[in-house]
Amino acid sequence: MGLNLPDGVEAFLASAGWGDGVVEPLAGDASFRRYFRIRRGDKSAMLMDAPPPEEDPQPFLRAAKWLDANGLRAPHILAEDGLRGLVLLEDFGEVRMREYLDQWPDDERAVYTAAIDTLVDLHRLPPGPFRDYSLAEYQREAKLLVDWYCPAQNLYVDGPGYAAAWEAVLSPMLPRQRPGVVVMRDYHAENVMLLGALEKQGLLDFQDALVGHPAYDLVSLLQDARRDVAPELEAEMFDYYVRQTGAGADFLADYARLGAQRNAKIVGIFVRLWKRDGKPRYLDYIPRVWALLERDLAHPALEPVARWFDANIPAELRAAGGGTFTV
Repeated sequence: MGLNLPDGVEAFLASAGWGDGVVEPLAGDASFRRYFRIRRGDKSAMLMDAPPPEEDPQPFLRAAKWLDANGLRAPHILAEDGLRGLVLLEDFGEVRMREYLDQWPDDERAVYTAAIDTLVDLHRLPPGPFRDYSLAEYQREAKLLVDWYCPAQNLYVDGPGYAAAWEAVLSPMLPRQRPGVVVMRDYHAENVMLLGALEKQGLLDFQDALVGHPAYDLVSLLQDARRDVAPELEAEMFDYYVRQTGAGADFLADYARLGAQRNAKIVGIFVRLWKRDGKPRYLDYIPRVWALLERDLAHPALEPVARWFDANIPAELRAAGGGTFTV
């Protein structure tokens, strides 16, 4: 087919009834996965290439099937070959939340309200068959900032103190994430597809789903690494979620806890994408993420982590949105 397609894809598509389709490559994401659109007449489907050993499609398949079975709009699975990492999916089209709002900014409140409604529906479900979002996992993610950002800025920092600060901040929250909700972990404007007025919003990139705290996906949506969300809209949507769910008095503090943890993780991931994977474009997002991190650190619940940042990250780097990087 001349598109550097994965081995065995012709037979896979033929067995799924799509062997005569026209294959179009699509832009990749921040992983080893690749995507192709398959067109056949007026119909289309999506081909996901998740090649082992770097990728494993089974977590995606498990989460997609669970979401679909529980009334959420994950793409339907049309065919799968787990050994080759090939999955043929329902095509949600090309209308992502981010690009739609770039074109129609006056619809921002309505679109975000619908995205909150999707979370409310998800959080009313019993927790699914996924691992718990443990303290060890939170720590592993937060440590990405120390592992990747700090060396890139030639900083020698107190690693044990960083872990101790996060344990002090996150431990009080852990009892409040039981029995927990399904956390998709990457719920933001580039992973929400707009399917039409009568359709629920289409969900993508949920293969890392865990059972955790309901504030996690909310902060992922409202503190978006890739799109500016005005603080006023963030506050309005936060309050809307609280009204819909009856979230308790500690919810705002937990939202700040998870916002800081997630934003620290993202800074580390974006530097890793540059240093390890040769994708420097993600560095452009760091000033936005850093500003969100600083806002979260200002909450009293983050005081131990904020003290660590005061002692370990120079003020000039913090004032410069995390600093500059020599690419």
